[in-house]
Amino acid sequence: MLDRKRVLALCLAICITMLLVGGGLAAQEEKVLVIGHAEQTDSYDPAHGFTPTTGMVHRATYDTLVTFPDADASAILPSLATDWTISDDGTVYTFTLDTSATFTNGDTLTADDVVFSYMRLQNVKGNPGFLAGPDRIASVEAVDEKTVAITLPAARPSFLVELTNPVFSITNADVVQANGGTDAADAAETDTARDYMDQHTEGTGPYMLESWAPQDETVLVRNPNYMGDAPYFDRVIIVNIPEAATQKAALESGQIDIALDLSPDQIVELEGNADLHIFNGPGQWTHFLLMNADPEIGGPVSDPNVQLAIRYALDYEGYRTLWPGSVTPGTNMAYILAGAYQQDKAFTRDLDKAKELLTEAGYPDGLELTLSYPDFTAPGVVMSTNAQKIQADLAEAGINVTLNPGELQVSLEEYRNGQQAFGYWFWGPDVLDPIDLLSFAPGGKVAAERANWTTDMVDPSIAELVEQAKVESDPAVRTELFNQLQDFMQQSSPFAPFMVPPTQRAYRANILGYVWHPQWELDVALLSRAE
Repeated sequence: MLDRKRVLALCLAICITMLLVGGGLAAQEEKVLVIGHAEQTDSYDPAHGFTPTTGMVHRATYDTLVTFPDADASAILPSLATDWTISDDGTVYTFTLDTSATFTNGDTLTADDVVFSYMRLQNVKGNPGFLAGPDRIASVEAVDEKTVAITLPAARPSFLVELTNPVFSITNADVVQANGGTDAADAAETDTARDYMDQHTEGTGPYMLESWAPQDETVLVRNPNYMGDAPYFDRVIIVNIPEAATQKAALESGQIDIALDLSPDQIVELEGNADLHIFNGPGQWTHFLLMNADPEIGGPVSDPNVQLAIRYALDYEGYRTLWPGSVTPGTNMAYILAGAYQQDKAFTRDLDKAKELLTEAGYPDGLELTLSYPDFTAPGVVMSTNAQKIQADLAEAGINVTLNPGELQVSLEEYRNGQQAFGYWFWGPDVLDPIDLLSFAPGGKVAAERANWTTDMVDPSIAELVEQAKVESDPAVRTELFNQLQDFMQQSSPFAPFMVPPTQRAYRANILGYVWHPQWELDVALLSRAE
């Protein structure tokens, strides 16, 4: 039986298709793009939103000071900043703004908007706020109307790469403040703009948010005051279709233009369909197990020997077979990043070693665990299928696992609050730089907040290694530091990365300009339709 959300999604897609093919007035007046997607949205407020769907929408509705090329992450390019300088000590970045940029209401971009956006991101302390935390950004100052100076606590060579992340979107300070926003030090308690920002985008991007019905649909329309060339489509509708099979059927029937979450076997079935194009690309999502390092929460999995045993117990080759095109990551460093340990340095299964480690940990007869995870399809991968395989893998080592699937947002909140003892999740890089690995290092964002793994739990030399990796700018030295961290984390960490599936999508053959990007995945402003 179809669930309510699936019915709503399909009905919406069918209605849109009737308009498009039926010659109705709306179809004549509007150019509409419909995207089928398993929605992952926590908020559309840049100070709060930090999920894949949010990043894609923010790419369309906001701009950042600097950006990447449309097709890759090979260079840092101007966006709202026309140029910039860096102080000799690497701690002060001074940006000159493009004051021809205007917000959705026609207001001109000023330095005050940049200061407000960054300080609100820092002080609201939402999920992405750590990227602008005081340990990363010491101050943001408006030198004059078109000049902004950002001071870092210490030199950090990844800073410009960090600024390409959509969480650094620039918002209209006057409008956000008028709707409850503040960048004051107590913004975590006093800012009330989130509800407004979940339904409005006060940015400078080519599109603006018309509406969002959570877990149903997101609707974007052209920004009439966009400074660049107007995008081709008047309206973009992102329909929440959680099941990959339903996305495939909707794409084949023409109810949607793009399907973002197809599985490898479905891609094979679509090959040879002249009405469709298929995209196959590298994966960016690392699937991993989290083992809470706090004994009061994690229980047995807080023991480093149990953590290592679980890494040895997983059948890595089996996941590659289950999801064709997948690779086994060497560590939690995103597989697509330079310096990430590739499959030749990844774990291989060793059940004897796993059992030996369990015995050393005091569990010669095995143990009982509960695995929590969202009942969700993560870009083409059915997580419940992997959960069942994890259960079977660990059973062969004597670990009996009870599966605990949960609703996405509920499970996500538990994970983010560090309350899951043993969890299955996936991760895409926040920063397209090796420094992203530090989120999983002792004291990092995921390590400390999700797994309760802090620097006082490791040898001081490891904590020092992390600090060195944050600031080192020499490429050769950086590579060596991150190699040492990856070596350490393979043997000693509360994580078990086991799979990176490929990016596999399909779209109607008349859709032009499709480009996959490792940061925001899809830029809808680049798309058009053959006429």
